[in-house]
Amino acid sequence: MKQLNTSPAGNSGTRWWQLCFGIVAMMAISSPQYVWALFTTELTASLGATLTEVQITFAILIVAQTFLSPFQGYLVDKFGPRLLLSAGAILTALSWILASTVSSVWGLYLTYGLLGGVGTGIIYVGVVGLMVQWFPDKRGFAVGMVAAGYGFGAILTTFAISSHIKSAGVSSTLMIFGLIIGIVGFLAAQGMRRPRAEEVAELSIRHQAVNPNRDTGHGYEPAQMLKKPVFWLMFIMMTMMSTSGLMVISQMGAFAKDFGVHDAMVFGMAALPLALTIDRFANGLTRPFFGWVSDRIGRENTMFIAFGMEGVAMTLWLMTTDNPVLFVLLSGVVFFGWGEIFSLFPSILTDTFGTKHATTNYGFLYMAQGVGSVLGGPLAAMMHDATGSWTPVFATVICMDFFTAFLAIVILKPMRRKFLAQTKQQVLDAANVGLQTSKA
Repeated sequence: MKQLNTSPAGNSGTRWWQLCFGIVAMMAISSPQYVWALFTTELTASLGATLTEVQITFAILIVAQTFLSPFQGYLVDKFGPRLLLSAGAILTALSWILASTVSSVWGLYLTYGLLGGVGTGIIYVGVVGLMVQWFPDKRGFAVGMVAAGYGFGAILTTFAISSHIKSAGVSSTLMIFGLIIGIVGFLAAQGMRRPRAEEVAELSIRHQAVNPNRDTGHGYEPAQMLKKPVFWLMFIMMTMMSTSGLMVISQMGAFAKDFGVHDAMVFGMAALPLALTIDRFANGLTRPFFGWVSDRIGRENTMFIAFGMEGVAMTLWLMTTDNPVLFVLLSGVVFFGWGEIFSLFPSILTDTFGTKHATTNYGFLYMAQGVGSVLGGPLAAMMHDATGSWTPVFATVICMDFFTAFLAIVILKPMRRKFLAQTKQQVLDAANVGLQTSKA
């Protein structure tokens, strides 16, 4: 009888193909979030709405994408990735196609916001949940790569969508690009599946042997995880970092206009779409880079470096608002210090609570992104409207960046070390009890 090859070399081709499919799926559904700033000015005018009213759409998109993710993760675990990811691609396409026909902000909320959030959320949490299972030995890097697909994907559409809006209008743009992203996402989903136990068994054993303080190998159920203070510390930290980045993503078009750089030319190109394109590169590169770094120097140490970097960049950005060149360049640094949260947080969560329920567990942590979308979207716009300035908004998120960096190194690191030690001892005690029972 032919023996299954369980060595890393024997299954490496399969898991790297899974990574490729995951990257393509993530690229397909990235535009609803990352090109949103291109739509806000035109939608405000065409729908006769205020900026705050239009920005609620973005908050609904992220809330639906994140708050439903535990349930979506459960469905992926139960019915498999192919079916659920295919459904996510179809819903994402419909969200843009139907949004192209709306005549009020309420229609925009239900289509682009709610339907789009559900569709993109299924794919996002499903793909991340698969990668932490396929790559126990390179978890930070693998999650970073698919998260990079989500960050990079809009690079392919930013200038095309910006140009199409100017030439044909918002409705035509939503219709055409909705069809494109739906078809690409659906095709990528057809190649995805969960790993069989024998395909990752040796990789898991080697990973635990090399990194004894990183992964206990014990799989916590969601109900157990939600009772642990270390989870809620991660949730608070991810909320603050999500708020910072999502404020920039959702409000960049508005504060670029207020800063006087919206229509400025930089290196022969319009400042805003150029900044958005550079941001996509930075937002994509940072995810596998810092994921790879965290596989080597530790998750919390990497968080301290990256979150502090964003705080410094945001401070310099606020101090040079009237300089179009620095506006473009610093926006890239800001996103390089922010986008890695989508590789670091799912990796550290799975390191802490195991792979058995990884997709559903990450769904609960990913809800922090939804909280951040409310704080960084409509509430940030309300703060601007109330004060007439973006300075209080920037000051708030800068404080969040530095505080989260502090929490990572001073609070989370020792708390998680203690938690892992306790978990390993509990696993060992349970094994000893089982051994004694079997002998008896």
